Amino acid sequence: MTDTAFKRIDWSSLDAAGKKVALARPTQRTAGDVTEVVRTILNDVRERGGAAVTEWCLKLDKAPPRRIAITPGAIAEARNALPPADTRALRFAADNIRVFHQATRPEDTPYVETTPGVRSKLAWRPIASAGLYIPGGTAPLFSSLLMLAIPAEVAGVRERIAVTPPNKDAKSPWDVHPAMILAAAEAGLDAIWLMGGAQAIAALTFGAELEDGIIPACDKLFGPGNAYVAEAKKQASALPGGPAVDMPAGPSELMVIVDRDAAPEIAAADLLSQAEHDADAQVLLVSTSRATIDCILTEVEVQVATLPREAIARASLNEARAILVRDLDAAAEVANLYGPEHLSIQVEESEELVDSINAAGAVFVGRFAAETLGDYAAGPSHVLPTDGGAKTLGGVTTASFMTTMSVQLVTEDGARQLAPIAARLARMEGLEAHARAADLRADA
Repeated sequence: MTDTAFKRIDWSSLDAAGKKVALARPTQRTAGDVTEVVRTILNDVRERGGAAVTEWCLKLDKAPPRRIAITPGAIAEARNALPPADTRALRFAADNIRVFHQATRPEDTPYVETTPGVRSKLAWRPIASAGLYIPGGTAPLFSSLLMLAIPAEVAGVRERIAVTPPNKDAKSPWDVHPAMILAAAEAGLDAIWLMGGAQAIAALTFGAELEDGIIPACDKLFGPGNAYVAEAKKQASALPGGPAVDMPAGPSELMVIVDRDAAPEIAAADLLSQAEHDADAQVLLVSTSRATIDCILTEVEVQVATLPREAIARASLNEARAILVRDLDAAAEVANLYGPEHLSIQVEESEELVDSINAAGAVFVGRFAAETLGDYAAGPSHVLPTDGGAKTLGGVTTASFMTTMSVQLVTEDGARQLAPIAARLARMEGLEAHARAADLRADA
């Protein structure tokens, strides 16, 4: 049996520098040529608008950008193209996503009286426009469309612009997988734009007048993608007046923590479920048992050989890690240092270990909580931070499509109490105009 490409690591033998190296992301995610190509595309679209978008789409997607309207006719045609069980599954997932995000939608807080006559609260409001990038090209990721467009709808975003690369496996670049049409319909979208890569991010950033219509400049960009998409979002958000972005959402990653009682076939299947995503995806196995690692890696080799996307999975496994730890405390340390997009905990006391985790995009607890269930139908969005972003950021929620503003109500009596304090503090900072504005309230 040929061993997999997993790099084996004994965590207890490493110093701080060695641990950092052991948990390094694939270098191709930040390669210099990616940075320069993206900068070139963004600058070109900023200067020439839609013409540049079209040229880059023709060069990279082999097709010009196209708007696919989600009409009743298109929906009916898509539904007829799929088995009824497929359409029922898609609707089931959409319903779960909507239920979860409606239940977790932020609401205005009650007023809090900090001083008699001074009341304040937080008010939540939806952003005006959101650009939704849906990965594609080699697979129709209609699940990502649901995971972005439905939370945006629940939040109340008025303008949602969804873009996705044309289907490279279709007979024509115009062909759209029927599941994408149905997903867009379930999410209440009126159209999908066929365009991908950094040029699509540029169009959402600057706006673009295209043959099929106008794409407006969006206030915030959402969605995962390859290294070029992730870099384009990063550069766009750094521009003066540029859009906000949800998070670093690049190539997928999964860490699986197991003990000696884990089921090797389940752990192996979970690892491969992420490895088949993309050659740049990274999977890590963390275990307290060397024998368990051996069994799981053997099972990975058995299963990968039967995958339709075997070549992609094997390319991903070149960046895989199998980390031996002394105990579950050390396993939690590994997870928190890495900050995985997905974390699967398959140990005897899985729920207890969750209390030790503080850096993960999504945590799947126990043998039955397959990461795949979360990818499609559990409810929370599967759009999650990668590249260690989970150390400071969470995944997409309804709140991601909203902003908060403080609302302050002050009575005359409240001003008399608070104004002298504010005025004194303002003068301590040397801001006399601030102090006088407070004084006028106190003397009213």
